[in-house]
Amino acid sequence: MGERLIELKEVKKSYGSVFAVGGVNMHVDRGEVVGLIGDNGAGKSTLIKILSGVVRPTTGEILVRGAVAQGWSAGKSRAAGIETVFQDRALAVQQTIVRNIFMGREITTVFGMLDVEKQRSEAERLMREIGFTSKVFSPDSIVGQLSGGERQGVAIARAIYNKADLIILDEPTTALSLTETEKVFRFVRNVRESGRSILFIGHNIHHVFDIAERFIVLDRGRVALEITKDAVKSADRLIAFMEHVAHPNGPNPLADVLAQNGAA
Repeated sequence: MGERLIELKEVKKSYGSVFAVGGVNMHVDRGEVVGLIGDNGAGKSTLIKILSGVVRPTTGEILVRGAVAQGWSAGKSRAAGIETVFQDRALAVQQTIVRNIFMGREITTVFGMLDVEKQRSEAERLMREIGFTSKVFSPDSIVGQLSGGERQGVAIARAIYNKADLIILDEPTTALSLTETEKVFRFVRNVRESGRSILFIGHNIHHVFDIAERFIVLDRGRVALEITKDAVKSADRLIAFMEHVAHPNGPNPLADVLAQNGAA
């Protein structure tokens, strides 16, 4: 097990009498890709907002590298090395790649002027680091002219520049073709190989299964299952388990695995 970057202990978030998240225990270690899955209303969006510091939990603890975080906020989340790439990617599509990566965190000279050449060289380095291999790539390329997978790469590169140890990807393959999805997977694999971690949120279970090494299934604000890829064996079994959670009267397709681990 690598360094534990972040851990949630009995984290709850309620809005009046309604619990959006009802006692979640989970963690992400350094250098792993964790898949977070669940149906609509399972609590994924609220959990993302908690991790990114946009929403403060009602009760529970958030530990960063083993230490309890006090006064959790967006600023403390970023200081802890957590960056979130939301589904819309928050890119200025009329601007260049280099402008998007450094927007709000520009590199300047000692005289306070933009260091254009340093930004261009750093943008090239970041894109090479995550595996951006497009032959037409240039830091001066307009983001709006890039494919969906390449735009996701720009957002990931920006997160790395912001010193992210954990990058949360919210539905990164939505509406992407198989070719573009594979580009995103390549970026994710390179991020993992650099020692960083990814929390990969998706509705397409086959996509999540292909890229993640461990899975957390949310159901109505709680963790219904935490399991490794080696244990679950296939995306179809994971889908069958989610169907079992929705309709629990039938046989549990992962009963054998859970029994072996003392969880049945």
